[in-house]
Amino acid sequence: MKILVVDDEVLLVKGIRFNLQNEGYDVITGCNGLDAVRLARDPEVALVVLDVMMPEMDGLTACSKIREFSNVPIILLTAKADDMDKLIGFDHGADDYLTKPFNILELKARIKALLRRSAISGQTVGNLLTIGPISLDMDSRNAYVSGRLAELTAKEFDVIEFLMRNPNRVYSRETLLDTIWSYEYRSDIRTVDVHIRRLREKLEENPAQPNYIMTKWGVGYYFKK
Repeated sequence: MKILVVDDEVLLVKGIRFNLQNEGYDVITGCNGLDAVRLARDPEVALVVLDVMMPEMDGLTACSKIREFSNVPIILLTAKADDMDKLIGFDHGADDYLTKPFNILELKARIKALLRRSAISGQTVGNLLTIGPISLDMDSRNAYVSGRLAELTAKEFDVIEFLMRNPNRVYSRETLLDTIWSYEYRSDIRTVDVHIRRLREKLEENPAQPNYIMTKWGVGYYFKK
């Protein structure tokens, strides 16, 4: 499981990386907010440890930008212990907050807790993305409903993977076309409707009354978590 650690204190980063690698994690590192946003786009990143005060881009801004494309758990590190500072961090999308100096055992405990919570709520754990009864195996690109294999085409898998990685966010048909198909079928937005209908038939218990692949009338589609 890959963890991203970003802090401009080189020795601190080395210490965190050493301890997490000893726990069996794959650790990648950065030293500023721009690194954080760039490296967090790696789909294998399962959690981000992010310092607040950094050059180039501060951690709060980086946290907000990461939230634009990912629901990966984020732990903020800061020298400030004020409750208001913590609330500001949570407002920017952080999941947890640790005040420097901290015990590495506490950091490891919080990482494990967030990863467990992510597994329950539908984040990617290892190669499996699961929300409710629907699971996607990223290695084999197979989809399962309550353990039963659901045969999806390549584009159907791409659509449901994108929606499940961004649950509760509504996407217009035009956005889905640009994201999944690029410019291939831009002239026919009905392509999206057809794929959504087929996904409901294959993944929903009652396609006429879906529980997960939802429509926001007049806006677009989203995956309900």
